[in-house]
Amino acid sequence: MEIFEYGNRDSHTVLIHPVDNHDMSYIENETETIKSLSLSDTDFKLIAVKVNNWNNDLSPWKAPAIFGNEDFGGNASEMLAEILKLTEDKSKTYYIGGYSLAGLFSLWASYQTDRFSGVVAASPSIWYPGFIEYMKSHEIQVSNVYLSLGDREEKTKNPIMSTVGKCIREACEHLHETGVDTTLEWNPGNHFKEPDIRTAKGFTWVIRKTSM
Repeated sequence: MEIFEYGNRDSHTVLIHPVDNHDMSYIENETETIKSLSLSDTDFKLIAVKVNNWNNDLSPWKAPAIFGNEDFGGNASEMLAEILKLTEDKSKTYYIGGYSLAGLFSLWASYQTDRFSGVVAASPSIWYPGFIEYMKSHEIQVSNVYLSLGDREEKTKNPIMSTVGKCIREACEHLHETGVDTTLEWNPGNHFKEPDIRTAKGFTWVIRKTSM
């Protein structure tokens, strides 16, 4: 795991975003987009946490591959333990968020700890086997959750991934019913369109919610 910092390194508002090599290419633009979307001069630090193995490090439990031949290793607990080491300064406010499987990981993390004030799950892999059932049988420990999805993401031939629209609607409804301040934003395009903009919109939303 490698750490890359953006924004104001001394800020008391800290955004944590698990990333891979591809994500690193747009993190600077994501940081600038958060600044431009803010209604005020939001001061923040963004920590990009570069994971070593995407499918292993960010999956909450083991599951078979749904594309390609790389199974999901279920090592999210180890990754979260490392991330929590970045949140030991209790004077600061921490948020966690990510895109795709990192979005799912961030949402799962909100069931493991109360360290985060808000969660961003942008185009999350919420189709992950057993995840909706997990949400319904466990108690979330944050009060603000941002969900988003591209309006073409569920229009795929993959039978598991095509359930993503149904799953995210069900997740949003469940969170509302349990009293969590939740929004679900629909973006134009498929899963691969503007991940930096989608994630930036999520972080902007959760920052505003806790600063109101």
